[in-house]
Amino acid sequence: MLRAGMDLTLGELHLDVDLEVADGEVAALIGPNGAGKTTALRAIAGLHPLDGGRIEVDGEVLDDPAAGVFVAPARRPVGFVFQDYLLFPRLSALDNVAFGLRCRGWGRAAARSEAGRWLARLGLADQAGKRPRALSGGQAQRVALARALITDPRLLLLDEPLAALDAARRPQVRSELRRHLATFDGGRLLVTHDPVDALVLADRLLVLEGGRITQVGSPAAVAARPASPYVAELIGVNLLQGRASGERTVRLASGAELVVADPLPGPDVALALRPQAVALHRHRPEGSPRNCWWATVEDLEARRDRVRVSLAGPVTLVAEVTPAAVAELGLVAGARVWASVKAVDLSAYPV
Repeated sequence: MLRAGMDLTLGELHLDVDLEVADGEVAALIGPNGAGKTTALRAIAGLHPLDGGRIEVDGEVLDDPAAGVFVAPARRPVGFVFQDYLLFPRLSALDNVAFGLRCRGWGRAAARSEAGRWLARLGLADQAGKRPRALSGGQAQRVALARALITDPRLLLLDEPLAALDAARRPQVRSELRRHLATFDGGRLLVTHDPVDALVLADRLLVLEGGRITQVGSPAAVAARPASPYVAELIGVNLLQGRASGERTVRLASGAELVVADPLPGPDVALALRPQAVALHRHRPEGSPRNCWWATVEDLEARRDRVRVSLAGPVTLVAEVTPAAVAELGLVAGARVWASVKAVDLSAYPV
């Protein structure tokens, strides 16, 4: 189990993070560029010594400046899969995997024999003699994973393990990675920018913004109640904030009011709304629903079989419609439409 309280300044970044990763758990560290995600991994691996705090794995203290303890990276029970894999270009896949054991004093023959077993375990026995440039992206990732696991670490760190792959290969390699991670019984800490990677691979999300953890929870919990605009944008929902002006009415900063289905949980609330739940109309919809307003189309972005429509107005948000709806409504930048939302589709929670 990893327990880490990290205080570290690196350039303009001040990392002040407390986190835990249990054995058998996959935790995903997510956050915007510059938030400190890779720095946190490198600190745990011993590549960036702490200014203050404490890192321990399974009760063994790895870094504690106050106590004068610092375990060198090569002696830590930590495996690291780097973003670009960092395989040695002049070594074969077999010798890349054997490298960690050789650094720990294993003889060449014994290290290569064990490396061969790991390559076979990951379905790469027939690639043992190839150098990295002759491997596919998925094969290179598995070689890097084998190199990290061969030393029997208690904690596995993965820094953007799918970032080097093209979009066509990612789903298959993601599925393979998930299967291989399931065979490792230690803690696993994953850094990713991709919400799909985080939602598919992780048991728990840790949101890092500006060097601090701002939200922790299961993927479902974080998706249901995003705590910041970054998280809302990452998972593709609208996040609105306001104050209660009635038992079921929220007044936004713009002055617009939205009605929710259930009594509000407090005076200051956040509202989560799926873009698919925003209906767009040429004219004011019949029945005059309570949550209805004029909006101006700011931008349109096609995503596979859906189009995300950015709307400005008293309620600024994103709607998601079909390409057929875009044509039928004449949606272009600058067009004016009516937007409506059912009270039941607004999820309110305290902030």
